Amino acid sequence: MPTTQHAVSARGLGKRYGKTWALRGFDVDVAHGSVRGLLGPNGAGKSTAVRILTTLLRPDEGRAEIAGFDVAAQGEQVRYRIGLVGQNAAVDEILSGRQNLEMFGRLYHLGARSARRRADELLERFGLADTGTTPVSGYSGGMRRRLDLAASMILTPPVLFLDEPTVGLDPRARGEVWAAVRGLVDDGTAVLLTTQYLEEADQLADRVSVIDSGRVVAEGGPAELKERVGGDRLELVLHDESAVPEAVALVGRLTGSEVTVQAGTRRLSAEVDDRVAALTRVVTALEERGTSVEDVSLRRPTLDEVFLHLTGDRDDASEEAVSR
Repeated sequence: MPTTQHAVSARGLGKRYGKTWALRGFDVDVAHGSVRGLLGPNGAGKSTAVRILTTLLRPDEGRAEIAGFDVAAQGEQVRYRIGLVGQNAAVDEILSGRQNLEMFGRLYHLGARSARRRADELLERFGLADTGTTPVSGYSGGMRRRLDLAASMILTPPVLFLDEPTVGLDPRARGEVWAAVRGLVDDGTAVLLTTQYLEEADQLADRVSVIDSGRVVAEGGPAELKERVGGDRLELVLHDESAVPEAVALVGRLTGSEVTVQAGTRRLSAEVDDRVAALTRVVTALEERGTSVEDVSLRRPTLDEVFLHLTGDRDDASEEAVSR
């Protein structure tokens, strides 16, 4: 069996529809036991990349391997080494959780006894043992997604593809899915995650690729990408709107940075180098001038800001296409 340093490796992947490219020059490596996030606006090419890597589409350019097997030439071997969880649950709501997993086991050519044993193992692992005989129609959103994850792990594949796995889930259910994914990664599973929840990528991904118009425009760890937007920021909310102009001039002079004012609010923001020292200087100076401050905080850039900075604030594309 082929062995490779990376569970997923792609170079120069491209997919064309007519004269337009949905994906062009896409490179990615996903190490064993790690999570690579794919971020981008609608129509950026994320789903096209996943379809190619899961053998659902053939690339027009480039080459990719999953667990050492060529995606285009060795599709059958690839499919036995991947799990795929899409945006919509793939389980049968009439059947119970256990029946669903046994069915998937039989579809993967497990014997009846082996399928039952594997179903029990997965129900226990994903915290569903107490609900294994309950029809899926009675499951919460988080339970359904965990069952979906369990179904994708019938054969314990080394690579798992998650295509926006927590769309529509409430914060508690999202946290349940995140915990399940972390458990899989701890056991060595490599995960390729597409998501539009920036918090999700920040919580789960070791490295992130930002895709726009079919191309990777940036990649790195979440902290590394945040540094591209800028350093720490000092934020102030003033009590009196009339004090904003004078406060802007003061904060700008003390921090040496451009001060932004959020439209329609009394909120000021400026980049700072020395977090605590800058906060102390600014607050002290404002107090000496009798300027009342309602709130003050220090924060680091978010992946939301990285996303907007790299892809621009534009309307979503209706199709995954980029002109050649």
